[in-house]
Amino acid sequence: MLKPSAVAGPLNGVTVVDLTRVLAGPFCTMTLAELGARVIKVEAPDGGDDSRQYGPFVNGKSAYYMSLNRNKESVALNLKDAADRAIFEDLLSHADVLIENFRPGAMARLGYGWETLHAKYPRLIFCAASGFGQTGPYAQRPAYDVVVQGMGGVMSMTGHPGMPPARVGTSVGDITAGLFSAIAINAALYHRAATGEAIQIDVSMLDCQVAICENALARYFATGKVPGPSGARNPSITPFESYATADDYMIIAAGNNALFAKLAELLGKPDLATDPRFDSNDTRTKHAEALKAAMEAVLKTQSRAHWFALFDKNGIPCGPINNIKQVAEDTQVAARNMIVEAADPVAGRVRMAGNPIKMPAFADPHARAPSPELGQHRATLVAELEAARAR
Repeated sequence: MLKPSAVAGPLNGVTVVDLTRVLAGPFCTMTLAELGARVIKVEAPDGGDDSRQYGPFVNGKSAYYMSLNRNKESVALNLKDAADRAIFEDLLSHADVLIENFRPGAMARLGYGWETLHAKYPRLIFCAASGFGQTGPYAQRPAYDVVVQGMGGVMSMTGHPGMPPARVGTSVGDITAGLFSAIAINAALYHRAATGEAIQIDVSMLDCQVAICENALARYFATGKVPGPSGARNPSITPFESYATADDYMIIAAGNNALFAKLAELLGKPDLATDPRFDSNDTRTKHAEALKAAMEAVLKTQSRAHWFALFDKNGIPCGPINNIKQVAEDTQVAARNMIVEAADPVAGRVRMAGNPIKMPAFADPHARAPSPELGQHRATLVAELEAARAR
């Protein structure tokens, strides 16, 4: 057995061998590492993870790569070289989880398909995260985030009516696949603890995009109408979007009749709540544009700060539309330790998003271990494997 991670967490003692690169897989394994798993990143010797080459760079080191690979170790192995394969297989004999995001069939061609691995390492959970999954007519297609955003329906609902297609501003194609993979791995670990059986996991980026189209699919199946872009508005709840004030936009989300009645009163328009066009969520949604015009006629008479203070005091869900600088400086974000940092030997002090999973039983330190250099831990890992064999 290899030593556990130095990070305290519920997954402490779990060892993950990580063959993933770029975003979906690394986001998954970063999440597992934040929860206490020991993540050993196996990279190709000739350049390693593709994201090492993605900008922006800090002292020559990729900020993109550093933000996704903290708390991990790196070992550079050529899986077509006999000596490196021996190290890899020794590592698998101690691992709980293997995760990869190659195209379907690539691992089998290397001699590491599920059937082979399961026969040799019966306690090893195998997670394959790919663009389109291990089955189906698209299985061999390559995919990136923007491809599955387009194919999975999310892009068709993003942006404003009549405008060109817009990608969601963050990589939801990759990140949802990473999160679903992390959920699946935790479920598989629970299953193994209960039954002794290790299982195979197949996560598709496209499947994950379909899964998060929940309300859109429900509306389509219920009405037969194809949902399109609706700007900042929720197509099923009203008022629930951005509204113009005298100096800026703000979000107002009054998701039930009681909240709407209170909002109408605060706007000095209590009659809005009894207007037949606006007296239920269904009628408000059908007349969303008319309601928006009536609300903005009042909202534009005062500043966003004025309305925010009034609505917040009275329990109306609302907020500003922050840019990333404002997010990074937000007092609530700081109070929740959602901006953390690592002291990188190359890049210096690196700041990045923290872990949103808070467990009072485990520390959530502000400092994280930096992302590894390519192959940084090979010598120490080989020595640890040799020591384990000798025991």
